[in-house]
Amino acid sequence: MSNIKRHTLSVQTANEAGVLSQVSRLFSRKGYNIESLAVGTTDTPKISRITIEVLADDRHAELLCNQLRKLLPVHSVKLLEPTQAIRRQLVLIKVRAATSEVRNEVIQIANIFRGSIIDVCSETLTLSLIGAEEKTDAVETLLKEFGIVELVRTGMIALERGQYTIDENTKEKGEFHYGKHVL
Repeated sequence: MSNIKRHTLSVQTANEAGVLSQVSRLFSRKGYNIESLAVGTTDTPKISRITIEVLADDRHAELLCNQLRKLLPVHSVKLLEPTQAIRRQLVLIKVRAATSEVRNEVIQIANIFRGSIIDVCSETLTLSLIGAEEKTDAVETLLKEFGIVELVRTGMIALERGQYTIDENTKEKGEFHYGKHVL
C-alpha cells in the first residue's frame, strides 16, 4: 500500500515566458494534480522560484523531482523536508459585517490570529492573514458564521530553515547538525 502525503517541491527556473507551462504540463502528463502553486522572481530578476505542493508517495515525489531537473529552464529542484521547512500562505477574506458588533467580533478574531483588516465598508470587512494551513483554516471556520463573501488564497510558499538553501553552492559550509535539528 502506498503512503500518499503532501510534498513541497522548491524549483528555481529561468524567469522566461512558457516555463510555468512546461512545469505544470509535466505534472499533468504524469497524472498528478498540483495542490498548490506559487511563483515569483527571486533576488535575481532572471530567476523565478516555483513552490509546488503535490500529493504523492515518497518514491513518486522523488521521480517528479528528477523529471523536473531534466527540463532545460530548471536550474535546481529540492524536495523540502517538512521538519526543515517554513511553509506559509496568504489568505484574503471578505466577511459580512453590517453592524458594529459584528465588525468588532471580526476584528477580535483577526487580532487573535495576527491578521490585518485591510478594507472596511458599511457592509463588509476584508482581512489578510499569513500562516500555515491550520491557522488559515481555523480563521476561515470561525468567520463562516458571519458569512464569507469572498475568499482567496495564494499558493503555499516555503523556505528551508536555518542556513539551508535550494542552491547547494550557496550553503554555508560547516553547519553543525544535532539529530534532525540545525544548531
